[in-house]
Amino acid sequence: MSIVIPVLNEENQIADILDTARSFLERRGGDWEIILVDNASTDRTREWAEPFLDGNRVRYLCNDVNRGKGYSIRRGMLEASGDLRLMCDADCSPSLSSLSRLEKALADADVAVGSRLAKGALVSRQQPLRRRIVGLGFLTLTRLMLGRLTHDVYCGFKLWRGEAAQAVFERVQVGGWVFDAEALAVALRLGYRVREVGIAWTNRPSSRLSIPDVLLPAVRELTVARRTQRQAASARRAGEQNLAPSAELLSIED
Repeated sequence: MSIVIPVLNEENQIADILDTARSFLERRGGDWEIILVDNASTDRTREWAEPFLDGNRVRYLCNDVNRGKGYSIRRGMLEASGDLRLMCDADCSPSLSSLSRLEKALADADVAVGSRLAKGALVSRQQPLRRRIVGLGFLTLTRLMLGRLTHDVYCGFKLWRGEAAQAVFERVQVGGWVFDAEALAVALRLGYRVREVGIAWTNRPSSRLSIPDVLLPAVRELTVARRTQRQAASARRAGEQNLAPSAELLSIED
């Protein structure tokens, strides 16, 4: 199990994040690693993470400049070595209790998408109403441009089989907010099976995401994602090696 966590200026939370993730993986057992990808923090994130770093099970990668969350996730997922690779936002600690549900879903899937909307989801604190309304509109636009995806595309808790993660993240190009949608769209076009699973989740009041700041760049990124999606479909038709053998419809756990 590899857990990839993107971070940016998390000096106040990084010790708790790492302690929670490490303790969880130790209880779970088996081989594991945590890969932190620092998107050029300007605070003391690295300093507070240092006691946890061993260069083996807990590793720290740092971008030279701020390249976006999508870039950080891609870097971490390609650096990971686990047969299972979890994309986990810095605020995803409450969702770790649902990891076993995602692992179970991979019995007949290649990607398990954590969802705040699917059956079994336990949402203890919702996002502000304004953000939910804007998010719903952007999700509609995402589906218009990229086709049928999961109900909760942008939830930051997704478990990938290593083979699928490698094939997809070698192709994705978006560095910003839309990377979730691009990755899922590419996975489906390559023939990988995607399943949506309800998870435990709580909104982080201190989230720094600003909808006005990211909205216009995100719309531009959707155009890039659409092109990447089409390239993936062409690669599959051309019969590239190491791709999924047959297309599967999106599977959503109701």
